[in-house]
Amino acid sequence: MTSDGVVADGAVRAAWDSYRILENRTPEEDRRQAQQRVQAAIDTYGRDQLARGTVFLVGVLTAYIIRRQDGPQEDRLDPLSDLIPAVIRKLPGFKLADPAQVPMATGVLMAAAMGMDTVAWRDRFGTIPPPEALAHTFVLWLLADLVDSLAEQPGATDLLIQETFDSMAADAG
Repeated sequence: MTSDGVVADGAVRAAWDSYRILENRTPEEDRRQAQQRVQAAIDTYGRDQLARGTVFLVGVLTAYIIRRQDGPQEDRLDPLSDLIPAVIRKLPGFKLADPAQVPMATGVLMAAAMGMDTVAWRDRFGTIPPPEALAHTFVLWLLADLVDSLAEQPGATDLLIQETFDSMAADAG
């Protein structure tokens, strides 16, 4: 674990694959391949790095939603009174979501809404246990669904995440 918010590229990509596994629109063969990539990333980087990758992507999508809102001020989602409560209220809809993980998931969303490095913020609390990691994956799915809805285009989030991966590759190169 690093305290500077740095996450291995492969762990971030596998975190997105975790979303793809949950997404109903993912074709079965793509889902199977995503599961294999997630397992390979766990074997290579460990579960904690995969969870940190998910926290990173929660930060990316939250920042995107906050920055990209067009239209009149009254139509915008306020991060603290609209966005975060809307996402957190939907978490219990996932049968495997542990209610005890909601405070940390909320904290990560708050850190993102405040422009903080979500990974560095979360790292202050130690390793991410599996039930919390799963909650962050559900939050990632909810945010991705919101991005697609706001864009009125299924798959819009995939394009955004691909841009993020391209940027990460350029930064590393």
